[in-house]
Amino acid sequence: MKAFLKSRFVILVLAVALAAGLWMFRTGRLQTSQASKAGSAKALYYCPMHPSYTSDRPGQCPICHMDLVLSEDETSAGVHAEHSETRGQEAPREFTLEQVLKMKPGELCMLHKCKMGNCLMAVTEEFARLGKCPHCGENLGIVIKDLLPQDHGIVKLGLEKRQMIGVTTETVEKRSIHKTIRAAATVAHDAELYQAQAELIEALRALKKAREGALEETVHPAEALADAARVRLRHLGLSEELVAEVSRQKEPDQGLLYAHAGTPVWLYASVYDYEIGDVKPGQEIAAETPSYPGKVFKGIVKSVDSMVDMKTRTTRVRARFENPEALLRPDMFLTASIEVDAGSILAVPRSAILETGTRRILFVEIEPGHFEPREAVLGPAAGDFYPVQSGVAEGEKVVTSGNFLIDSESRLKAALQGSSQKGAHVHGL
Repeated sequence: MKAFLKSRFVILVLAVALAAGLWMFRTGRLQTSQASKAGSAKALYYCPMHPSYTSDRPGQCPICHMDLVLSEDETSAGVHAEHSETRGQEAPREFTLEQVLKMKPGELCMLHKCKMGNCLMAVTEEFARLGKCPHCGENLGIVIKDLLPQDHGIVKLGLEKRQMIGVTTETVEKRSIHKTIRAAATVAHDAELYQAQAELIEALRALKKAREGALEETVHPAEALADAARVRLRHLGLSEELVAEVSRQKEPDQGLLYAHAGTPVWLYASVYDYEIGDVKPGQEIAAETPSYPGKVFKGIVKSVDSMVDMKTRTTRVRARFENPEALLRPDMFLTASIEVDAGSILAVPRSAILETGTRRILFVEIEPGHFEPREAVLGPAAGDFYPVQSGVAEGEKVVTSGNFLIDSESRLKAALQGSSQKGAHVHGL
């Protein structure tokens, strides 16, 4: 009986040892397979000019024949690793701008990391626009899909690679913006306007006589003629202020017909419609002409027409120039310039902007080595800066050098993420 029990115990021990050996063997093979897959996934090459083309070995781009560049782990195999590593973590939720602005005070939203870690804050419209942590005041960079270009991804660069491609950044801040509006201009020779002024002056004289006379039935027709003359001047582009000025004149403006020493002349400057908002009556305007090299004529803007030329998309700016020497002659061509002080406004350097033709893209360093693409809405350029309307906040850092290569990496990241989400496979040459 003892011998029988001893033999059964030996058999049981051998069975357990065999099962353990089989489990260790299978586990070792699985780990080796996963390690080999991870190692092979890291070798990924792409074209800097055409980041959508990728290969699993070095070579040349078939489109532009540029040498392929080895992608860093975080932009190749890291794409898949990030998905697997973050599955067990709560990643920042994404919202559209419309959803954020509709949130009520007290609703929670997961934001990007700040010095305090992952901040959960009550979202109000003010916080959504400022993007500031209520605890430490740091920029949070709330994830708003509407502000992130769909064909770009966040780029992560190590210090060595940043130095290699020469990445520099500059803080977005308010700046004193001065700009110069330049426009083609001519000295007015406007017989039609001269005649319209004469008609208004005569109509007002007739109205005055009718009111002083004994026949009341002549007053109404005289008023109608005066009103019609005013409408014609407005149709020719004069402002209400200039029409009132003509009403006080005793005769039409001789400077509209010819140049005479001591008689002021009118300058018509054609300003593009995207700049016309910066031009106001009372501003000083300068003009130069090749006829008198080095001489600068100065005048005052009197009015801005209310109509836009449909062919040139410009608006006429009327300025009065003194002409003591009769150097300015009718129909003479000049180049006019108006200096505009836009005041202190939020602005980004020109070098930070990548023009795509339909959008303006810039990259914001949301944390050291992490660059987020943004689609910015900007005003007309003023010197070396663009006024910011939306897309970046005061105090954020934007890339001013090396952004072309970061843009290439960003497009590659988006292309790889799109391929992984669709289940596509990247093939080599």
